[in-house]
Amino acid sequence: MSASAIFILDLKGKVLISRNYMGNMDMNEVDHFMPIMMRMEEDADSSPLVTHGSAHFLWIKHRNLYLVAMTKKNANAALVYSFLYKMVEVFKEYFKELEEESIRDNFVTVYELMDEVMDFGFPQTTDSKILQEYITQQGHKLDVGAPRPPATVTNAVSWRSEGIKYRKNEVFMDVIESVNLLVSATGSVLRSEIVGSIKLKVVLSGMPELRLGLNDKVLFEITGREKCKTVELEDVKFHQCVRLSRFENDRTISFIPPDGESELMSYRLNTTVKPLIWIESVIEKFSHSRVEIKVKARSQFKSRSTANNVAIMVPVPSDADSPKFKTSTGSCKYLPEKSVVQWNIKSFPGGKEYMMRAHFGLPSVESTELEGRRPITVNFEIPYFTVSGIQVRYLKIIEKSGYEALPWVRYITQSGDYQLRTN
Repeated sequence: MSASAIFILDLKGKVLISRNYMGNMDMNEVDHFMPIMMRMEEDADSSPLVTHGSAHFLWIKHRNLYLVAMTKKNANAALVYSFLYKMVEVFKEYFKELEEESIRDNFVTVYELMDEVMDFGFPQTTDSKILQEYITQQGHKLDVGAPRPPATVTNAVSWRSEGIKYRKNEVFMDVIESVNLLVSATGSVLRSEIVGSIKLKVVLSGMPELRLGLNDKVLFEITGREKCKTVELEDVKFHQCVRLSRFENDRTISFIPPDGESELMSYRLNTTVKPLIWIESVIEKFSHSRVEIKVKARSQFKSRSTANNVAIMVPVPSDADSPKFKTSTGSCKYLPEKSVVQWNIKSFPGGKEYMMRAHFGLPSVESTELEGRRPITVNFEIPYFTVSGIQVRYLKIIEKSGYEALPWVRYITQSGDYQLRTN
């Protein structure tokens, strides 16, 4: 059981557009939504689910809009929220930005989309690429018949159209890992995790089937190859194209890919990560006169890898002025609006160490407000490197016409939420 009706409201609670999918509820029930929300706001109480009598409102807020699903029975709440966020994505694909003005300017398109994305309270086609094939934003002239929905809509493979042709068949795969790290002022790692995703750009004709092999720990244990270097993937989330039953049986990632760009899967590894770029800092504050900052940055990965576009943000007092910098490499600039010194290093090879010194003046009259100690944040990108050691062992492309196709694989490690606290 899912949603009985979907509403899009403005910030005052006025209904901009709505669609009744099941006809089993009074549409005027939505008038109670905003007063309940305001009452909850006054009580400093917040809930993603609002109830009035037998009506339940599941809502999300996006910019100056509320997207509200109304239901009577015990609905699958996770499905409804997932659907509401998917609706936001679809509208953004169509109108670039989703806000009150874009809904008012595109009433007809919005109504057509609401008709297609859900049927009798259950989500249907929510892939914007497929929807754009038959819900177009240009009005159709009378002599042209309304466009027919592509066979894809009623197909088992709803994410890929038939009859796609390319002169050169290729698949580009990016394995991207973000490192989230928090280091205490004493140098101990408080939190570390790797969040990874595998992104595809598919330029293939017809209806190809792809099979992807990773150095997955569970797979290697099943096949008795425990000695090889493996990765234990957690929280794996797949694109709808992946055959989950096949993955659960023998850990094979088998799928018919969507055309163009998509995210095939995401995963997480909750392992202790050795900080890739280690920062040591000494920040000395001499009251009423100056602040002196010494920062030492050391790359702790192998020398054959290089971190690109490294940006080290060092916090300084908000009332600091007259900056002076000295660096062993790269360049520094003061960003007063963020109260940080940004040290940029275009290329940072593994196993290297660099220094930066900064000097700031302080006003003779100090503000009475106490400033919190903000951490140093680091941004970087290391190509041809994965911190988890994940490897694409093979990517097989099978298509009934038997054409030759080239798979390309690229590995990238980048900083996520990468913070080091200061003394």
